[in-house]
Amino acid sequence: MADQPILVLVLGDQLTRTLPSLRGRTKDDTVILMMEVWDEATYVKHHKQKIVLIFSAMRHFAEELRDAGWTVDYVKLTDEGNSGSFTGEVARAIKRHDPRAVHITEAGEWRVQQAIEEWPDKFACEVEILPDDRFLCSHDEFKDWAEDRKHLTMEHFYREMRRKTGLLMTEDGKPEGGDWNYDKDNREPPKDNMDPPAVPKFEPDEITNEVIELVGEKFADHFGDLEPFGWPVTSDEAEKAAGAFFAQRIEKFGPYQDAMVHGSDDMYHSMLSTSINCGLLDPLDLCKRAEQAYEDGKAPINSVEGFIRQIIGWREYIRGFYWLHMPGLESDNKLNAQRGLPEFFWTGETDMRCLSDCIRSTREDAHAHHIQRLMVLGNFCLLAGINPRDVQDWYLAVYADAYQWVELPNVSAMILYADGGKLATKPYAASGNYINKMSDYCKECTYSVSKKTGEGACPFNPLYWHFMDRHRDRLESNHRIGRIYSNWDRMDDEKKQDYLDTAQKFLDSLTPADSSWARNE
Repeated sequence: MADQPILVLVLGDQLTRTLPSLRGRTKDDTVILMMEVWDEATYVKHHKQKIVLIFSAMRHFAEELRDAGWTVDYVKLTDEGNSGSFTGEVARAIKRHDPRAVHITEAGEWRVQQAIEEWPDKFACEVEILPDDRFLCSHDEFKDWAEDRKHLTMEHFYREMRRKTGLLMTEDGKPEGGDWNYDKDNREPPKDNMDPPAVPKFEPDEITNEVIELVGEKFADHFGDLEPFGWPVTSDEAEKAAGAFFAQRIEKFGPYQDAMVHGSDDMYHSMLSTSINCGLLDPLDLCKRAEQAYEDGKAPINSVEGFIRQIIGWREYIRGFYWLHMPGLESDNKLNAQRGLPEFFWTGETDMRCLSDCIRSTREDAHAHHIQRLMVLGNFCLLAGINPRDVQDWYLAVYADAYQWVELPNVSAMILYADGGKLATKPYAASGNYINKMSDYCKECTYSVSKKTGEGACPFNPLYWHFMDRHRDRLESNHRIGRIYSNWDRMDDEKKQDYLDTAQKFLDSLTPADSSWARNE
């Protein structure tokens, strides 16, 4: 038994040297198993760059571990005998290494965790599943916080995380600057001639180029441009990206975090979510560095607080919400949305300039920032009544930072209100006016944002009222939006019908996408 090693699994979103399953292990009695498996690459047809990012980051991490003296058993996608699944590869590794135990840090996604929890009954050796303490709030902590609460308000949860971490807190336990939340200062529309500093792009090395070749050959029918590829795939590259954000962009991140400019995909955003979500960067460390930027006078409090809130507030809250409401969250459809996802979400071929630009960015870089995802792409899906499962598949497939634990609550609950309001206190529905205020998209669009109905009207305008009308029974009692119906009721019948007819004509013109865009069937 003493000669038998511990087999430690490291998944593709666990690329962290301080991973719980690695802490306390010794290099002379541990074999680290890492696996590229077909099931994970194809359960939705992930963007080509997303697959490159994860596989390349995994291969680089494996090399770092080997260089540090660890024994690493790395299974490549094309290795002979690759079973295609986590469970199959663990079974094969157990035969190779005859371990006395298997150790793994809990998975981030429900379906993977369900498979892992079956392993003690499948394998003869001991299986130890460790909690993922890279997050501030454990599953039990979130469950305790949520218990007996009528509304799971993120702001209340966020304040608990501020107190827990001490971030932006004074010595007497008050929020720095006197306010918990500076979101009111972070809604500036774009200014003319804005020129944000370029986000660092990283030249692919030999390992990454090998993965690019693999993806081009094996995943040619997946969505997205394969090259140019510039995402950070090592902790050193991710650190350089973080350093550039704190040095060049955090100052204006807050005021312009909701702004959208045609062709300016990154704006002042950190672009660090891909590195955080796969484990290359420590989220709490980033928050501390943001706090230091404020203390050093290099960034205003609204920018720093907004950045910290996205990480210890929203990111932690979304994870807790996901595990609290799975597996039912995946099938929620409280608004009974049944329309198929339009084909232009894959092709980008639409005259709506806002949607076209967001889809272009998504296709080219596997990225769009959070307001583009929520208030352009997501707002359209909400208003048009797109089936939640189709929208979930799309977001999960196309974004490089999308793992189900973070994608599903954002899409199903936040964007689509499919959970009926457990997460969001109201649907984030908006007409073209919001997009016109927060972007330059409308200036050169084929449609006119000032036109409400009829030929050439911005589709968001009639779709908004079509949505509000068909969901009146559910939404009129909502205190945050109920008053909107008084505006609707003041319209004469002819004007109402014009809105509804214009919206329906547009909806009837949409060509639904074939499901093979998103899934292998």
